[in-house]
Amino acid sequence: MSDIMIIGIAGGTGSGKTTLVKNLIARFGENITVLSHDNYYKAHDDLTYEERSLLNYDHPDAFDTDLMIEHLKLLKQGRSIHCPVYDYTVHNRSSEVTLIVPTRVILVEGILIFENRELCDQMDIKIFVDADADVRLCRRIKRDVKKRGRTIESVIAQYLDTVKPMHEQFVEPSKKNANIVVPEGGKNLVALDMIMGRIQRHIDGGTA
Repeated sequence: MSDIMIIGIAGGTGSGKTTLVKNLIARFGENITVLSHDNYYKAHDDLTYEERSLLNYDHPDAFDTDLMIEHLKLLKQGRSIHCPVYDYTVHNRSSEVTLIVPTRVILVEGILIFENRELCDQMDIKIFVDADADVRLCRRIKRDVKKRGRTIESVIAQYLDTVKPMHEQFVEPSKKNANIVVPEGGKNLVALDMIMGRIQRHIDGGTA
């Protein structure tokens, strides 16, 4: 039985997943490893930048989830993995990889991680971060323009074309697979305190 606890953190774009993850890293540091579903976007070296920019990145088929499942199984066995790296500025997987070594707690984060049953089965605790749709859109615009080199127009167009419909079709229904639903993500201090307490007990020698 693995003494590694795997916690899934899902929720719509801009819901507050990253804030929650950052708070947990700040508290537990080297005891936590983060595996982001976004890094498992499929590579599309065969397509031009223009063609890649038109792909639906909010559909489950956009991800190589089987590889993520395989990597989680290896980490549970105490083995290191080479995690792919995704470059948002070119809409493609980078040629680089990141060496990830197993730690006591592994956070798996992404919008669609609760959509896949086999991936869910790898997790000990599943947390869904919830936020109002308007709040999520504003956060996404701010993030994509500032950090991913996008224009406001392109972010809004992508949101209306794929993000919103895919959220309603896949992300929102996957909430039912969560053990815990956290409104407002990392800013929900009561929920954050409970989650931190659960992780601390595991690190101190409790079981997942």
